[in-house]
Amino acid sequence: MSSIDDLDALRAFAAEVALKGAHTAARWFRRPLKVECKGRRAGFDPVTEADRAAEAAMRAAITAHFPDHRIIGEEEGATGGDSPWCWHIDPIDGTRAFIAGLPSWTTLVGLTFRGRPVIGAIVQPVLKEVFTGIHADERCGAWLNGRPIAVCPRPALAEAVVMTTGPEYFSPPEWAAFRWLSEHCRITRYGFDAYAYAMLAAGHVDLVAEAGLAPHDIMALVPVVRGAGGVIS
Repeated sequence: MSSIDDLDALRAFAAEVALKGAHTAARWFRRPLKVECKGRRAGFDPVTEADRAAEAAMRAAITAHFPDHRIIGEEEGATGGDSPWCWHIDPIDGTRAFIAGLPSWTTLVGLTFRGRPVIGAIVQPVLKEVFTGIHADERCGAWLNGRPIAVCPRPALAEAVVMTTGPEYFSPPEWAAFRWLSEHCRITRYGFDAYAYAMLAAGHVDLVAEAGLAPHDIMALVPVVRGAGGVIS
């Protein structure tokens, strides 16, 4: 697929693109903001001018360096040809938190090779945190601001911390399953969207349970969690 040096360079570039998107979006954080409903799902499905501006900046950066690569973004969909390399970008994961002024949103960049997630970047600009990961045959690892991270080897479910974004994303059977899981864990926390997976990779959270995630929601998270020694499916 690529040499180790190539993978490290791609990881650095993914972080650069995520930082560009995060810094673009941050110009609107806790400031007057135009908000619309995309109408793609039941209920209020928000998109903001910050989402669109950040995705445009991220797409421009990727296209300038890799004009033949495909790009799939939350707001603008898929572009590009039939390259085996595909970038999955989410300019603001946690748009509802962003609108509410909560500093738990992140910017996500994932790179797949023939459908396999190999590079991931999660940026939380308020805390100045950059999580990156590689999960490939040639190299595997995860880092927070350049420092290696790993999941917590907690031995028992009864000692675990479990997270999910919110009960409204589960079907009734899924919610029943999560309630069972929650009742058997020590601590349950809600919210935080993709940032929960970053905390999982860093060893602070033990389990994250979600439903209905789209590719732009998950492709950046897989290499970070797996690179940190976790399991994600």
